[in-house]
Amino acid sequence: MKSTDIDRIDRELRRSRKKEELVEKRTQKRESASVGDYIKSLYSLMRHDDKRIYNLAGNPDIRKLLAEMKDDLPDKQWENVLRKALRETKIPVPAREEAFGKLNELLRSAE
Repeated sequence: MKSTDIDRIDRELRRSRKKEELVEKRTQKRESASVGDYIKSLYSLMRHDDKRIYNLAGNPDIRKLLAEMKDDLPDKQWENVLRKALRETKIPVPAREEAFGKLNELLRSAE
């Protein structure tokens, strides 16, 4: 074989490896939920009216979601998810802060 043929084959191998790594990276990214996914999921689990949220303490689905979120997301993102999900409810700020405190306690105790 000529050296040009060897170089060409080597380049093709590097390209194929790089493409495989890119595909693997994309599939891993899709498997884990994003911050937005957690915000939407948490908001959908909350039962509320225009004054307060009712089902925070006793809902096992919320506990399960918080445990998953704790495993998937870094610590600095947890508060962001909680606050944005609460903002979606459009309840008054004092009730939101109270609910945030309850959710934060649930999150810290979730396993």
